[in-house]
Amino acid sequence: MTETALSPDERIDEEAHFLARVAWHYYVEGINQQEVADRLATNRLRINQALRDARREGIVRITIESPFLRSVELEAEMRRRFGLERVRIVPSPQDPRKVQTTVGAALAMEISPLIADSSIKRFGLTWGMTIYHASRFLRPTLRPDLEFVSLLGGIAQGSDVNSFDIVKAFATQCEAQRTYFTAPIYAPSRATRDAILDTEFFDDVFERIRSVDACVIGAGDMSTDSLLIRHAVPSDVDVAELVAAGAVGDIQGQFLDAEGRLVDHEINERAIGIGVLDVANLKGTILAAGGPGKVPIICAALRTGAFRRLVTDEQTAAAVLARDAAAA
Repeated sequence: MTETALSPDERIDEEAHFLARVAWHYYVEGINQQEVADRLATNRLRINQALRDARREGIVRITIESPFLRSVELEAEMRRRFGLERVRIVPSPQDPRKVQTTVGAALAMEISPLIADSSIKRFGLTWGMTIYHASRFLRPTLRPDLEFVSLLGGIAQGSDVNSFDIVKAFATQCEAQRTYFTAPIYAPSRATRDAILDTEFFDDVFERIRSVDACVIGAGDMSTDSLLIRHAVPSDVDVAELVAAGAVGDIQGQFLDAEGRLVDHEINERAIGIGVLDVANLKGTILAAGGPGKVPIICAALRTGAFRRLVTDEQTAAAVLARDAAAA
């Protein structure tokens, strides 16, 4: 009896049937590829190829149902667009006034594993509401060998968001050491700043700052919501002049334009501490900020290439991507 050869259409149907069987066993029954191969009397290589073909031909369509899906998509796009190593994006709160609390909680989740890592010996901190909230949500870890280092000077007013108080809050939770940057944020002039920094004391502080294993830096906008604008900008500096010069916000007390360049204003030469250009040389730099007012400065800061990680919320991330795309 002669065996009848399969027609081309029958061969196609047989292959489609095989792909469907492989997909069912793997995705529905949940058995691994080797078990599927054994059940269908073939090898694992063919099963692997069949699973790829099933997805390509639409036999298998994978959907993800999660309130965090939008965050995951934005994280991938932010990494690609700005060359970041890691991005953590969380859903935006319904109440815009709570965005700093939300981003602060996300920041705590991002840095808690770092603080628990024994290879991290020095951790740098700036100031601001977002970082203050992170200290409230931080997972307590006993790290007497860890040192928290302030990256920026402080303000005279007592405040939970002052750099001194933030370093203290983090160090207390970990029973860690602390190093303060005991200087104002701005000097009266560049010459005064140079004289202040030309001391042995600041040599030691800067050495500690440059040797941090990771750090968190906030971003300030140009509104009166900015703590820097309200409490630190010298009285002889007109904020309107900074805006006219192109400033969209500050990083480390230095004001940037929309492209991430230092604006042409003498206040940038009066800032005491590490500047934007120095940030690029620090390890594990994390930019943490959120809210519609922070979109221009976040975009500018990311364009400097100084940051390795970002923590923000969905609406802010989407607005940053849209702003960057419009500029491009």
